[in-house]
Formats: sequence, structure tokens, C-alpha cells
Amino acid sequence: MSEPELLKRFEARAELLRSAAPLLARGADEVAIRVLKTLRTGGKLLFCGNGGSAADAQHLAAEYVVRLGKARAALPAIALTVDTSVLTAAANDLGFERVFARQVEALGREGDLLFLHSTSGASENLLAAATTARSIGLETIGLLARDGGPLGGIVDLAIVVPTDEVMLAQELHLAIGHEVCARVEEELDVNVERDGDGP
Repeated sequence: MSEPELLKRFEARAELLRSAAPLLARGADEVAIRVLKTLRTGGKLLFCGNGGSAADAQHLAAEYVVRLGKARAALPAIALTVDTSVLTAAANDLGFERVFARQVEALGREGDLLFLHSTSGASENLLAAATTARSIGLETIGLLARDGGPLGGIVDLAIVVPTDEVMLAQELHLAIGHEVCARVEEELDVNVERDGDGP
């Protein structure tokens, strides 16, 4: 791909972000409100997704546990995409469609918040996880694209990025997640680190 073609690709990214900014800002605001409520009431954040969306899920869980931009205490967040023993056992014994739902059963509690990252909104393992989460009292947020897919119709809050391009959707899902985490760090009273490096 030549430099002029690359320039067009980056300009298309910038245009998507510009045109979608009001929608994304409203969505990020609502997500931040729900995350703050969850954490203030003693709940935790769970994240899941497949492929690149799994990477986004892990990335954002890490931002809460460690930090995004300021020294603070750890926040409770778990990526359901990282335990290879659990994932392979569940896939082998229960079917791949249950790899996240089984972990929601084990780790989720009423008052927790489950993030489901998907560009198609149609992955069976995410649909099962959302259904299981609802049955035990977890709130659910879908970071989606295209038309939101079936997942958009069953989550409590769907943020649908207006693009059919998987990579652009994933980039904006991560941007939304970063902005939400930044706001949480600003508004939540978690300024003191609990480890030996803190004051």
C-alpha cells in the first residue's frame, strides 16, 4: 500500500471518529456512570471477547487493575479471556459457546458489570455469557459494531460503533474504554496505592 493510499486510510479513520464522536461521547458517558456505580457499590468488572476483541478485553481489564494515567489503588476487573486451563477445559467439556458463560457463573455476582466486546454481535459464546449474566443479576454492556447483531438486543446497554470494518470498530472500542477508565480515575476516590510503592 502506497503512502497516498495510507493517507486516505488514516483520513477515513479521522472522519469516522469525527462523525461518530457525539454518539461515542454519549455512550462513554453512560458506560462511565454504570462503571462508577458498580465500583462504588462493591462490584467488579468482567470483560470478554474473541480474537482482537479478546485483546481489547484484556487490555482494559489491565487498565483498571494496574492503572491508566495516575497512581491509585487497584480496581477489581477480570478478563475472562486469559486462563488457558479454564478456557480449554470449558471448550472441551462444555463446548466453546460456554467458555465465558461458565466463568460468569463461577465469578460473577449480583452487582457486577460484564463487558462484551464484539464487532459482529453474533458470537454464541458472548450471547451465552450475556444470558447467564442476566440470570444471576449482572448488568451487561456490549461494545459492538455494524447493526449490533443479536447481542445488541439482549445487553442492558449497547454502544454500536457505526462501521462495518472490524479493525476500526476495535480501535474505537478501545478508545471508548480508555476514556471511561480515565473518567473513573478522576471521579472515584482511589488515590492511595495499596502496595509498598505507594505513600
